[in-house]
Amino acid sequence: MSGGVRYPSRTCRASEAAGKTDGMEELTPRDETDLEEIIATAAAESVPLAVEGEGSKRDFGHTVQAERRLSMTALRGVSLYEPAELVLTAGAGTPLREIQALLEQQSQQLAFEPADYGRILGGPGGQGTLGGVVAVNASGPRRIRAGAARDHMLGFRAISGRGEPFKSGGRVMKNVTGYDLSKLMAGSHGTLGVMSEITVKVLPKPETEETVVFAGLEDAAAVALMTAASALSAEVSGFAHLPDEGGRTGLRLEGPAASVASRREALLTRFGGAAEVLTVAASRAFWESVRDVEPLAGRGEQLWRLSVAPTEGAAVVARLAEAGVPIAGRLFDWAGGLIWLAVEEGRHGRAIREGLAGHATCVRAPDAAHADEPVFHPQPPALAALSRRVKEGFDPRRILNPGRMGEGL
Repeated sequence: MSGGVRYPSRTCRASEAAGKTDGMEELTPRDETDLEEIIATAAAESVPLAVEGEGSKRDFGHTVQAERRLSMTALRGVSLYEPAELVLTAGAGTPLREIQALLEQQSQQLAFEPADYGRILGGPGGQGTLGGVVAVNASGPRRIRAGAARDHMLGFRAISGRGEPFKSGGRVMKNVTGYDLSKLMAGSHGTLGVMSEITVKVLPKPETEETVVFAGLEDAAAVALMTAASALSAEVSGFAHLPDEGGRTGLRLEGPAASVASRREALLTRFGGAAEVLTVAASRAFWESVRDVEPLAGRGEQLWRLSVAPTEGAAVVARLAEAGVPIAGRLFDWAGGLIWLAVEEGRHGRAIREGLAGHATCVRAPDAAHADEPVFHPQPPALAALSRRVKEGFDPRRILNPGRMGEGL
């Protein structure tokens, strides 16, 4: 296409040397007006855009077929933070580490425990933006108790693939429009609209935490223990099993010190007193490792993320092994409901998905033989048709991260 995207007069354009990544020229809007103009121009000329923050999730999903990279890194900064009201508003390009440092000063946190996918995708850890976390709905071990990233969104501002601004929600957990667009945008991987500003709910950090770790358990025994613990009144906020680390099964307790101590003793009485108890620093390190899937990071195998019924976690892995899937490593989170599988090179997508009562996503696939297989679990026909209609409504020209979620999405 002759001419390409015309740059708005106020758009910050990177230099020739620094403005290209992987052969793409980079557009960096300085504010929402720039962003709207860039997307409107791209829509008018049908020029596809790869939308990114710091690029930590660039390889998550299918490869985006785009001519320009739209960098959100300049739309950053916290514009509102009211600790007493438990609300924070920031630009979508704000680094997550800056938000977490600010919250730490007030002993508050993002309760959904956003996962850092940097290292499992072959890059550095500690990167990522608020917009990127919301776009992939990256939720950590506390999701089973506190909910996912989408459940903590109060509102947002965005530009659709038509180049039109829209917004949803506000500063309270109520949506009077009848349409909860936050749930739609979270997990859309930037294919429906480009968020410029996001408002989230924050929560106080617990006074203290401990993790009770049981060692030497096989998968089935660990899942049975986690299932039993989830039915108790111990208010466990994290359930994980690490088979590759000696069969370690961790149960996290958070809250006032006296309450944590009481609940810890109840767990030890119920499941046996030989368990190891990790205090604050060691407990946090344990759950950060689980959150970021550290045991399976820095490796060359495919990495699959399976979402299943928690009670079925061990049985699912056993069935896949019996079916010949070459499992090289595994990790169970969410009491067995989230399974991370490292799988040796080959085409295993069909075998993994066949008969799976859940969802399977290939998060990392370094071997070329896997490139033409679906990354995301194929949707039933009716849901797939609905997804295409939603895409048509928000991005009819298919210019926002085209192909990221699959053909036409």
